[in-house]
Amino acid sequence: MTVSAPSDRGLAQPAKLAAPIRPVIELRRGGHALAGSYLYEGDGLITGWHSHEVHQIEYALHGLVEVETDTAHYLLPPQQAAWIPVGLEHQAVMNPDVKTVAVMFDPGLIPDGGGRARIIAVSPLIREMMIYALKWPINRPAGDDESDNFFRTLAALVAEALDHEAPLSLPTSDNPIVAAAMAFTKEHLDSVTADQVCRAVAVSERTLRRLFQDTLGLPWRTYLLHARMLRAMAMLAAPGQSVQDTSTAVGFESVSSFTRAFTLFCGETPSSYRRRVTQTQA
Repeated sequence: MTVSAPSDRGLAQPAKLAAPIRPVIELRRGGHALAGSYLYEGDGLITGWHSHEVHQIEYALHGLVEVETDTAHYLLPPQQAAWIPVGLEHQAVMNPDVKTVAVMFDPGLIPDGGGRARIIAVSPLIREMMIYALKWPINRPAGDDESDNFFRTLAALVAEALDHEAPLSLPTSDNPIVAAAMAFTKEHLDSVTADQVCRAVAVSERTLRRLFQDTLGLPWRTYLLHARMLRAMAMLAAPGQSVQDTSTAVGFESVSSFTRAFTLFCGETPSSYRRRVTQTQA
């Protein structure tokens, strides 16, 4: 999913071709280990589009990671993990001061990895096992009985956790009008209206509603709400960010209405979420 090897930094280059090459990054570097890990921390980074020859699960210890595939845009906040199956083309934005631990699995360890990315809430056991797995880098020449047995156990736990997906993604679209409308919406979350979007993309409100329903399967207003909630989650994970400022920044007229919407979406209040995710970064 995200950058899990130093040489992946070379991917963070602007595309110069109409159809940019999406390379396969071999994280094992020619080794034969069944699984292994990698720790990323430091500067912000945009990886560029790529895929891996292994499954990957990445846990955000602190900071935020955004992941984009051809079908969705995902937010990985602290205490959540992103699942990227083998061969899935994606790119990631590693925000400044991010720290993540990734574990990569040979596809044979999790045969039913699916064909799409997912954000999952990991158990404390999976979290601690992922951190412990850092003793076995993914690019070591080969595994051994101890590491192979450890990763088989972790793979079984991860396979079970894949059934518990968090709703932390936004759809994407190849339709140029819908894509432009989504981009405009995300750029103006503090004050955007359907009328403004329609004028920006030069369609009627009726056409906008139809296009969103036909291409995304959801109304524009639902997309707006989800975009606001994901932006709020990202903002609240930053140290010192207040609920009041976040509420205003994502377009709510009152903290109470923001709190109701956030609680329905996330299952906890903004204040509770902020305390939980910032405590993990301390």
